Amino acid sequence: MEIADIFVDAFTRIEEGVDAALEGLADAELTFRADPEANTIAWLVWHLTRVEDDHVSDVAGTEQAWTAEGWYDRFGLPFDKRAHGYGQTSEEVAKVKVGIDLLRDYRVAVSARTLEYVKGLKAGDLDRVVDTRWDPPVTLGVRLVSVVEDEFQHLGQVGFLRGIVGRRAKSS
Repeated sequence: MEIADIFVDAFTRIEEGVDAALEGLADAELTFRADPEANTIAWLVWHLTRVEDDHVSDVAGTEQAWTAEGWYDRFGLPFDKRAHGYGQTSEEVAKVKVGIDLLRDYRVAVSARTLEYVKGLKAGDLDRVVDTRWDPPVTLGVRLVSVVEDEFQHLGQVGFLRGIVGRRAKSS
């Protein structure tokens, strides 16, 4: 197995996980909050996709889909174009109120760009330093693993919230 195959598999699993987590949800269920400070499914999917778009575009040396393909305008969120959710307040989380189709379409667009990039990776590429602000400096391999790990964490949170939403619907 080549290194590209490992990253293709990881990012494909994320894509499939997001698709499965969103399947059958009503738009209103996307903004359910387990408590007043909790993240929503909509925010989590938007955030994990924004981080992937931001981080992979950076290492690939390309403009993010968020701006290059007009997603920022389509979402119409009251955030700076560079925002990807890190450090956002509970009030900001609540402002991510978008439909499931828009979330899914952005996710698909970012996933396609990511897969195109990682398909071309060779093992030696992973040692390239991509961020010198850390000690030790961050390599491409570390950055990509970090993105995958973060996305799986958030995907698990989405699954948890989806379970709560499902149980609430059954008890109504």
